[in-house]
Amino acid sequence: DAYLDRYDSWGGVAKGLGPKVGAFVDGAANFLKALGLAPQFSVALMGVFVASFAATTLDTACRLQRYVIQEIAATLSTKKSKPESNTKISLSLNPLSWLANKHGATILAVILAFGVAASPTTGLEWSWENAGKGGLNLWPLFGATNQLLGGLAFLVILFWMRRRNLPIWFIAIPAIFMLILPASAMVIELFKPNGWIAGQKPLLATIGLATLTLEIWMLIEASIAWPKAKGVLEQSLPPINSQTDTQNDGGRSC
Repeated sequence: DAYLDRYDSWGGVAKGLGPKVGAFVDGAANFLKALGLAPQFSVALMGVFVASFAATTLDTACRLQRYVIQEIAATLSTKKSKPESNTKISLSLNPLSWLANKHGATILAVILAFGVAASPTTGLEWSWENAGKGGLNLWPLFGATNQLLGGLAFLVILFWMRRRNLPIWFIAIPAIFMLILPASAMVIELFKPNGWIAGQKPLLATIGLATLTLEIWMLIEASIAWPKAKGVLEQSLPPINSQTDTQNDGGRSC
């Protein structure tokens, strides 16, 4: 009865984010109630889990984006100096020096994320009624890009095992699937008659093409390095450069 009441039609499923989250909380709470927990306690506990997961996701995404911004800015601002220098980048009139700082990089990461989240979905005008749905513009990319990251992780594992002369066949099989299938799906979405390019969706088309280009680039680099990797351990890296200050985070702050 609860299922039929919640999912009586497709229109009932797509009533907005609130009902979707409510359905998840109520459904998960029913599992806990079956274990003998009080109904109100079960709903409250699952609500805390959902809120904690959302907060952790935001924290992790902001932190990773800040790392990327810092490292790119530090690389560009020190390309003429010795890369092994441990001198901390001083703030100056150069904008890159501010982005190499953890506070400046965090501010930029938050501003960019806020701009994407606050924008309306594609095709709608900018207004208070349409604002706050920008994440839906990138949602079609989530599945393919997420699986491609898994494929690249398998690729790293493959190289690690090959350098140590370990068996790799059981990693190679899923790695091939994880690299080919998501890329194929993205190619279909890009170039089908009503796809991202033909449908004039520049954001999805640009990010999709960039993702495919980077994947092809990394696969070419991997194919070049593959014959030379067998039995050769990685070189020891120099001490981590402290100039980007990425390690001194202090707790969960970004």
